[in-house]
Order: sequence, then structure tokens, then C-alpha cells
Amino acid sequence: MRSIESLQKGDYKIIQDTDLYRFTSDAVLLSRFQRAKKGERVADFCAGSGIVGLHFYAENEENVSSVTLFEMQKELADMSRETVALNGLGGVFSVENVRVQDIGREYTEAFSLILCNPPYEKGGFGSADAGKALCKKELSLSLPELVGSVRRCLKFGGRVSLVHRADRVADVICALREGGLEPKKLQFIAGKTGDAPYAFLISAVKGGRAGVEVLPTAANDRKGI
Repeated sequence: MRSIESLQKGDYKIIQDTDLYRFTSDAVLLSRFQRAKKGERVADFCAGSGIVGLHFYAENEENVSSVTLFEMQKELADMSRETVALNGLGGVFSVENVRVQDIGREYTEAFSLILCNPPYEKGGFGSADAGKALCKKELSLSLPELVGSVRRCLKFGGRVSLVHRADRVADVICALREGGLEPKKLQFIAGKTGDAPYAFLISAVKGGRAGVEVLPTAANDRKGI
């Protein structure tokens, strides 16, 4: 069932569907983890309904030049296009219905910032709905494939920000470094103060120098992952 929900930022709205993968509050935390630089060209990998790219734009619109949403599932990509049209953002946003690892050569070194809420679990479909499982599990996109595409599409000195499961922090840091993306900022997310973290936010720079800033753990009582 479809609904139009307020983004709670300006007059922006987003279309959601209970039969498809719905965004969680972790996506909003990711969109706030970075601030836009002037003229920022942004990509949202594994965009789903487009929440991360749209919310980032709503928070930073004066500095964002363009936002490209990449989503492999046609139903979600089509819904993102409807959200873009609903908000009158066709001059800023574009939507590509493509697997991240198949992004075209025209996007090589095209972006100064890539945001991504990727599949974060290993394993098979289980009992999950196929479409929702593709959003959650590394069935069609592995972590090394994701990092390789980020490296190719990000300009030198550009940034990437991810949200991922806390128990995979070593996997993510190692994959980023091996891909030439140096981790620069890290923040764990817990359900409430004193709880063990369930997720983390990380930012890396293509060609950056070693050295990472570890921020205080953030509390999120509406945890998603």
C-alpha cells in the first residue's frame, strides 16, 4: 500500500510502499553524517526509495549541484522517480535503474560525494520477501563490488559515507582501505545510551591520508538495522 509521507524538512515529501523496502531512521542519520561542500555532485548508491539522497539534499540544497539515485530494483527506482517529480526536483535529481557494479562509464570519477546504505547481511534469502532480501543481504552486491564501484565513480579527494552493521566494522574498514578509500570519520550507533552499538557510520576519502576521527556513540531509539 502506498503513502505520501512528509520528510519533516521544508515541504519535501517521499512516496513509500508497505509492499516494498521502507527506509529506517538509520538512513536519515546517514544523510546527516556529512555536510555538503559548494557545488557538490552527489550519488546515492542502493538508493531504495531515494530517502538518503533526498534528505541530504533537503539539508544542504544551497550547496548541492546534482543528485543521482542508483537503484537496481525497478519498482523502487520508479517510485523514486515519482518522488522526484512530486517535489519538482527534476532539474537536480536523476534516477538510474541499474546494479551498482554495472554503473555506466559516463559516471567514472563523476561524483564528489557518494552516500550508501548497502546490503549489510551475508547469507541467503531465508524466509524474507525477495525484494526486501535484496536490500538487506549481499545477494546481488558484495562489499568488495560496492567498494570497487565507489572508487571508480568518485573523483580523487571525494568522499563516501556508509551505514553498516556494527559487527562488520572490520570488514568495511579493510575493504575501504584495500580499495584506496581511507577511513576518516567513524561513529557507532546504539539504541540508547549504554547499549552496545548495533550499527555504525563511516566516511572515507579517495586518496586520503591515514588518520580517523572517532566520534561519540550516537543514541537512536528508533534503530533500524
